[in-house]
Formats: sequence, C-alpha cells, structure tokens
Amino acid sequence: MNETFDAVVVGAGPVGLTLACELGLAGVDVLVVERLAEPDMTLKAGAINVPTAQALYRRGLLPELLAAQQVSVEGLRTFALSGKPISPSFDRGLVDGPGVKRRPIIGHFAGIMLSGDGIDPDDPAFAEVGPAGEAFLITQQQMEAILGRRAADLGIPVWRGAELSDFTDEGDGVSIRLGDKVIHAGWLIGCDGGRSTVRKLAGFEFPGLDGEITGHQAIADVANTDGLRIGWQSTPNGIYVYGPTPGRFLTVELDGPPTDRDAPITREELEASLRRVSGVPVEISAVKSATRFTDNTRQAPEYRKGRVLLAGDAAHVHSPFGGQGLNLGVGDAVNLGWKLAAVIAGRVSEELLDTYTAERHPIGAWVLEWTRAQVALMRLDPRTRALRGVMSDLIGTTDGTTFIFKKISGVLHRYDLGGGHPLIGAAAPDLELSDGTRLGEHFGDGGGVLLDMSAATEVKSIAAQWSDRVRVVTAKPVLPRPTTAMLVRPDGYVAWAADDASTAGLADALTRWFGEPA
Repeated sequence: MNETFDAVVVGAGPVGLTLACELGLAGVDVLVVERLAEPDMTLKAGAINVPTAQALYRRGLLPELLAAQQVSVEGLRTFALSGKPISPSFDRGLVDGPGVKRRPIIGHFAGIMLSGDGIDPDDPAFAEVGPAGEAFLITQQQMEAILGRRAADLGIPVWRGAELSDFTDEGDGVSIRLGDKVIHAGWLIGCDGGRSTVRKLAGFEFPGLDGEITGHQAIADVANTDGLRIGWQSTPNGIYVYGPTPGRFLTVELDGPPTDRDAPITREELEASLRRVSGVPVEISAVKSATRFTDNTRQAPEYRKGRVLLAGDAAHVHSPFGGQGLNLGVGDAVNLGWKLAAVIAGRVSEELLDTYTAERHPIGAWVLEWTRAQVALMRLDPRTRALRGVMSDLIGTTDGTTFIFKKISGVLHRYDLGGGHPLIGAAAPDLELSDGTRLGEHFGDGGGVLLDMSAATEVKSIAAQWSDRVRVVTAKPVLPRPTTAMLVRPDGYVAWAADDASTAGLADALTRWFGEPA
C-alpha cells in the first residue's frame, strides 16, 4: 500500500472532495482521509451559488448538477402543493409547471425573502453567466455524491474511518499520523470543518466573535402542524422556517449560544424549540436528521503555514444564514487546487501559494460580515424590529432585491489581480462561440485558456511557449465584443485581457500564473 503522497486532504466533504478532484485532474498523487466511516447525511446546505455551479460546469459536471436539481424540485413541488398555509412571501410559482420556469424564491436576508420577480433581469452582473446559472437547488449531500463519483473516476483514494491524530511539518514534507499508522505527504490540507484538527495542531490563529444565538435544523416526523406556516417566519420569540420539504424545519432563538455543542440532539429539545418559537403545540415523534448551530464568526488571518494549508470551514466559520458556507469553501478549493498542483509539478515557485490567502481571505471576510449583519437584524428588541421593517421595505424594491441577490449569488466575486482591463480579476464571461461551443466548455482538462478573438499571429506565437499548460481557442464570440483576447486561469478568472491588437503584458501574465515558458 502506498504510504507517500504528493498531498493529503483531510476531510471528505464538498470542500475536500473538490480540492482532491482539482489536484487529481492535474496529475497530483492525492489522498483523502475522513474520520467518518460513512458520508454524513445530516441536513446541511440546500443550494449552491453561481461560482460553485460554474466551477463544476467547467469540469463537465453540469448535467449531474441539473439532474440532482430536478430531484430537489420534485420534493419542493410535492410539499408546496400539500395544502399547508403559506406565508405571503412564499411564492408557489416554483412548482406551478412541469419544470423550473423561474425562481420565485431566490434566497433571503435575515429571513426576509427575496422574490425572483423583483430582480432586474437586465442588470449587467447577470449577463453571460451561461447555463451554469440554471443550477442552484443542489443540496450538500448531492454535491458530495457527485464529487465522490468524480473522485472515483479520477482514481483518487478516499480512506474513510481514518482520523488524523497528529502531524509534523518537516520543511520539505509532512509526516502524518492516522492512529497507529504514519504516512507522508508533500503537503497537508485541512478541509476538516469548523473545529479543524489540522488548524489546531498547526497553531493557526482563529480570531473572531462568539455566538449569541442557538439554532436548530432538522428533518423529523412532526404532527399537529396546522398552525405552522411555510417559509421564514419572524415571531416574538425568534425565527422559524417550516419546509420547503416534508418534516424540515429550522429555529433561531436569540438567548445565547448552546451550552454544549457536542451534546446529543434529542427529540424533546427540538420539539421544545419549535414550540417556543412558533407558538404551535407541535409533536415530534421521530428525528431523521438534526444539527445544532450558533453564529460565532472566526477567520484565520493566513490560510497557509509552511506545508500546511486550510480551506473551507477550517479557515473560517460563520452562521449558515444565506447559504454561503458550502460555496465559500468550494471557492477556496477551486482557487487553491490548480496553484498547489503547479507548485507540486515544479512549474512555479511556492510564492504562487501566497495568492491563495490574498485572493480568498477578502471574500471570506465579507461572508463573515454578511452573516453578522443578518443576526443583528434578527434580534427581538423593538428598535431592531423597527429596523427590520425598514429593511423589508428596501429589500422589497427592485433595486434592493437585485442588490441582495447579486451579493448572495456570487456574481460580484472578483480578485484584485492588478492590470487595467475591467475584466481582469472577474470570472470569465461564458461566451457562446462560433464553433458551437461555449468558453466554459474548454476547461475540462484543468488547464488555462487563452481566447484569441483576433487570430493575431503575435498572440499565437507567445501562447505557443505555454502550450502544455494553456489551451488556445480561436473561435470568435457569436455576439461581437470589444475584447480581442483574454487569458483565463484554470479557476475561470481572467488574468489578462486586451481590447486591441496589443499583447503587452501577456507574456508576464502567462509567466506569473503558469510558470516559465517550456
């Protein structure tokens, strides 16, 4: 059995599996270790954002995402047509027809629902997102299943029931202890959640704020539900959500964090919480899935210490409001994967890894602030209730709904990569090309893409020196654009662009992100 690997990823959740797949696609000998013997089926995230969908789309996984979404839609249709009372903000349009025609409920801010009918569809932020924008109702369990199959197809071993107990960073590699077993790796990446063993053993700082709420999320057999309303509901005792699938509910109580996060979650605890918040005498007879959470917000100042890196909740924790956690972690993995692979292959220096923290930390910091603001708006005092009314009115406007949705959908995410072109640092537009393909379809091998829309000889000549790492696409966009050429990194972000025949800066960008020419 192999005892030495290029990289070991700790954690087989969506973040760890995404990172492992990115590394494996690049030819890295990667191992995933997971302390749980079986996948965790606890109810968690229920949707993905645009950057997550685009990342999987670029690797050819959009059909699987859309198939998973259809399963979710069927569950929503069944529940929403069950005859339960529905809050005015919960639009049944999602399940009116045989398929998803529009997005009546597209998210929320502090439980204030966003209606898809309130979005300005002509906002330029939504332009050229491409077909990946149709994939959003995918649960965390569905993501893990899709990524697990992808990892298996790539031949990536996943050791379940293997818990990391200690490791030593030896400077040129890491010695890792899994119980009585010791293995070796060039790099160790902690994707092992908010209570990360990797983070703690490595000594990463983890500053932030303590929580002030106790939240429960569960799927259970619930009776006497006549007084429950579907959707997010604000009450004098907190906030609750009933639906959007049978037996699923969430409660938020603002009386302090849980006294014991590790204590087993009982039927009685869940029943009492739902009764207190909703005021309905529900009865819970069986619990199928349950989690207890709070809103502590913490973030590691750096995501790398020597040969050890962090991604996902291991690097940052926050409340689940707005569904940002899964997507933030997948974004970390997609940003890190190709960079670490290039370092392992010897094409670039370890300095490239410094851009990982530089690019991802600001987005993580924004998510922490975003969730803090939502908890503040959930407080029960009269002043906050008044503010909540004002915010509800603002969010209910077209500008308000569009602004909030642009933020939570991830279409505004960009990196500060320098350079003067407005596309640099933004996700590449998924252009429809004259050869019948779309730009996003050219990233299946995990390399970079240079879209040369001018067919200039000089562009081809320069790009030829990186032909083993960057694919040149010469098909022109179906719709004319001012941009004549665009260099896109493997994670889909634009590293260089030009609006004329000039190639100034192209060679420097290729060297910066892909190493010296062959």
